[in-house]
Amino acid sequence: MKYIIIASKKDPAGLNIVKNLKNLNSTIPIHLVETEIINAENVDKNIEADFIIFASKHQSKAGTRSLSIHPIGNWTKAEFGGKDKTICPSSALILKHFFQTLNKNNTSEKYKTTLEATHHGPYIETPSLFIEIGSSPNEWKDEEIGKIIAETIIEATETKPKKSDIAFGIGDPHYCPNFNPIQLNNKFALSHIIAQYALPITEQMITEAISKTTEEVKYAIIDWKGLGKAKDREQTLEVLKNFDLKVIKTQDAK
Repeated sequence: MKYIIIASKKDPAGLNIVKNLKNLNSTIPIHLVETEIINAENVDKNIEADFIIFASKHQSKAGTRSLSIHPIGNWTKAEFGGKDKTICPSSALILKHFFQTLNKNNTSEKYKTTLEATHHGPYIETPSLFIEIGSSPNEWKDEEIGKIIAETIIEATETKPKKSDIAFGIGDPHYCPNFNPIQLNNKFALSHIIAQYALPITEQMITEAISKTTEEVKYAIIDWKGLGKAKDREQTLEVLKNFDLKVIKTQDAK
């Protein structure tokens, strides 16, 4: 597996992570872009890699200190890079492996390790993930945290993911409180997550989730309470009936 790390010259968190990778003598290729990283459309066209690791900042209004991982793409309108109603390739096994490794390495009591639902650009056709430091300039420049992320990247790229049952998730808030514990255990690996704010579910969404997972998807895991009202839950189940998937609830997958 040939990995490459992409960061933006405008992003202090990405540069913090890159600096720490160099201090740790990482041999993973690094590619810096001039634009904001979410707008680096088709950046994979100019590089050779099997998998892209975007090292980035995370911003939130709440300002919560976080170390987060997520796949990319847009379930609805592309407001922050990428294409409308188009997501990008994701490996469920690699995403799970990185998340487990980050959770293990995060020894800071101040920072929460979390998944995020699939969101934002850039649009690329190479499997990838974002690994981020959140959520304000003070955290972005925290060199101790930059080192934790760098160590995680090195360790995760030098070790192999464990075998897991391949799935994607539907429902749950953006920071995935019900999918986080699933991604940390050894049974299921999640490639993409459709957050509750992206509902209602459409056949196109399910087709995207399946086709943009590098492994063969066997399961759709749904956060039952996160699907909204009874009619919304029924609508989701009706759409899922059109696909050869085993549907299970989050409480049965942990």
